[in-house]
Amino acid sequence: MAMHSRTPEQIRASIEENRRQLGTSVERLHTEIAVLTDWRAQLVKHQKNAVIGAAVAGFVIGGGIAAFAGLFRRKQ
Repeated sequence: MAMHSRTPEQIRASIEENRRQLGTSVERLHTEIAVLTDWRAQLVKHQKNAVIGAAVAGFVIGGGIAAFAGLFRRKQ
């Protein structure tokens, strides 16, 4: 069974490189999370859909469907 042996300097260099890469990955992840959770930017980006959704929600919550249906009911 052959074992690959590294010097302490090589091990330290490898650890430092891994630490650097981890720091870069964490920073990139932080930036991506900040972009995805920026609700104001998302609202601006999807403004038309947000307005349509808000209008539909307001119509439903405000009883719009019931009022609209009431226009077509026959009074007895």
